Amino acid sequence: MIIRAVAVEWIIHDAMNLKEKRSVLKRILTRTRQKYNVSIAETAFKEKWQRTEVSFAVVSDTRVQCEKETEQVLSFLDSFPEWERIKTEADWV
Repeated sequence: MIIRAVAVEWIIHDAMNLKEKRSVLKRILTRTRQKYNVSIAETAFKEKWQRTEVSFAVVSDTRVQCEKETEQVLSFLDSFPEWERIKTEADWV
């Protein structure tokens, strides 16, 4: 079993308060969970209204499959115009 943990920092340009930020996050994280078999959550900057860190984990039988699924999830997350990725860190567990 191979596990890849990924932490991604984002800027949410149009969020004017924490309520707007959480609304955007909830929608994106829910859609990601529905589309992919990953655990995903906000892991940092919870009190900053235009910045967040989202982390997710991918579990697979092979390293190649894990990398492929990681790239698919990142591409899906990048497809949302509400935010912009500023930093990505991935580790093998």
